[in-house]
Amino acid sequence: MLAVNYSTLRNNFKAYLDQVNDNAETIIVTRKDNKNAVILSLEEYNAIMDEQKRLRNIEYLKKIDDSIQQVKDGKIVVKTLEELTEFAGFEE
Repeated sequence: MLAVNYSTLRNNFKAYLDQVNDNAETIIVTRKDNKNAVILSLEEYNAIMDEQKRLRNIEYLKKIDDSIQQVKDGKIVVKTLEELTEFAGFEE
């Protein structure tokens, strides 16, 4: 991981982008008032997004498993269609 200020990056933009893509380098662009940014390759970005998606799926599957276990344990509530529509504020 490299940290470089904005002016240096601007003056050597191609070289830094080559490092990002060719060497899997991550660059932190430092700016005034701590308004820093990060440059990383599209491949790395996609890997991060895929991991986040996978983690969200794991959380969702856990909720489904918990719900199935609640049904197995008899922890359910039975409502009529009329009760549900009243609860939701719908009128027939």
